[in-house]
Amino acid sequence: MTVFWQIELHRSFAEDDKIKIRMINNASTIVRKAVADFLRHLREKNASAHTIKAYTGDLANFSAYAGSRKWKEIDHITIRGFLAQLYEKGLSKASVARSLAALRSLYRWLAQEGVVEQNPAKLVATPKLPKKLPRVPTIEEMNSVLDGNMPEQASFATRDRLMLELLYGCGIRNSELTGINVDDIRLSAEAILIRGKGKKERYVPFGDAVKSALAAYLPERQASLAETRKNTPALLINQRGGRLTTRSVGRIIKRIAVAKGLSPDVHPHTLRHAFGTHMLEEGADLRAIQELLGHERLATTQRYTQLSMKHVLQVYDQTHPRAK
Repeated sequence: MTVFWQIELHRSFAEDDKIKIRMINNASTIVRKAVADFLRHLREKNASAHTIKAYTGDLANFSAYAGSRKWKEIDHITIRGFLAQLYEKGLSKASVARSLAALRSLYRWLAQEGVVEQNPAKLVATPKLPKKLPRVPTIEEMNSVLDGNMPEQASFATRDRLMLELLYGCGIRNSELTGINVDDIRLSAEAILIRGKGKKERYVPFGDAVKSALAAYLPERQASLAETRKNTPALLINQRGGRLTTRSVGRIIKRIAVAKGLSPDVHPHTLRHAFGTHMLEEGADLRAIQELLGHERLATTQRYTQLSMKHVLQVYDQTHPRAK
C-alpha cells in the first residue's frame, strides 16, 4: 500500500469525526483522485466505518491495476481483468464480489457527479456465492446458557451476562452493542437507543431478563470505574475502565459458548441470527422483526424464513400422520 493510501485509511478511521479525508491534489492517477473524493463522500454520508475500510482497500487495489488509464479507457473487460487478478492472488469469491460492489458504488457516484456516462461494472456478473445458512443455537440451548451461571472463565460475570442478554434478547449487532452508552437506556420505557449502520438510530425494546441483568451489572460497573478512576459513558467496560471493543466481545462470546457446550463457531452475530430465527418460529411478524433488527430491506430479513422453514419441516415430519 502506498503512502497515499496509508493516509486515506488512517484518516478514514480517525477517532475525531471532525477529521476528514483530505483532497490529494498530487494523486498520480485520475482514478486515485476520484477514489479519494468518493471515500470522503462516503464519510460525509455517515457510511459504516467497516464499509469505508473495506472499500478503501478494494479501490486501492483497483487504482493500482488501472494505472494511468483514463475513465474512458476502463471498460467491463478491464474490470473483469482486475477481478481475475484478485482470483489469481487467492482471494475468495466473497472478497471478489465485495470488490465488484465497491466498483459499482464508485461508478454510481461518478455518474451522479457527471464524470462518466455509463457504469461498466454493471456489465460484469457477480460471482455466485454458496448459500450458507448460519447454524443457530436452539431455543433450549440459548435458555440453558442464559439461565445457568456464567462459566468460571468469566472475568466480569455480570457484564458478560448482560452482553449475552442484549445480543440475544435485542438482536443487536456487535458494533451496536459496544456503542451503547448508559444514557441510551430508557428504563421506564424498557427500551434502548441503538445506533445502527450509517449512524441511523432506532429504539429496541428489552424484557425482564435484560432489566435484571442491568440491575446486577450497573452497581459493579460503577464500583469498577471508581477503582480505576475512569469516567466513560460506555455501558460495557473492560477491566481498565475503557469501552469494551467488538473484538473483545467476540472473544468473550466464543469462550462462553465453548464452556457451555455450544459450537466454537458461535460469535456475536450468531446470537443476532438466533434472535431473528426464534422470533419467527414463535410467530412474530416479519415486518416487526425487520424493524427490531434495523434492516433497511425486507429481503434481508427474509433469510430467517429459510432458517425457520427447517424447523417447520421438522415439526411436520414429527407430528403429521401422513408425513411418513
